[in-house]
Amino acid sequence: MSIELHTNDGQVTITNEVIATIAGGAAVECYGIVGMASKSQIRDGIAEILRKENFSKGVIVRQEQHHLHIDMYIIVSYGTKISEIAHNVQSKVKYTLSQSLGLDIDSVNIFIQGVRVTQE
Repeated sequence: MSIELHTNDGQVTITNEVIATIAGGAAVECYGIVGMASKSQIRDGIAEILRKENFSKGVIVRQEQHHLHIDMYIIVSYGTKISEIAHNVQSKVKYTLSQSLGLDIDSVNIFIQGVRVTQE
């Protein structure tokens, strides 16, 4: 699916993959995020960190009539407050999509897929 925007100059089509990639990029910029996890690896119990070009695999964009919902699968670093990280990601993703694409997001759902301990 995609989002259709009609302007005075013509029509703009934004695909869900573009929305997912921008949302994933915004999420990994937040403090405490190690990376994005693939939504397809959930059933295996193994959370592999996705590379930058595959952020859209860790994000699901759902459209229900005129409402836009985003589900994000992330991996956080050990020793951080998970509720604060989730709240920061939600705020950052909503703000980034609003500023870059002009979209109003109804909900950003965060699914923590793993906790990574940094090795020094």
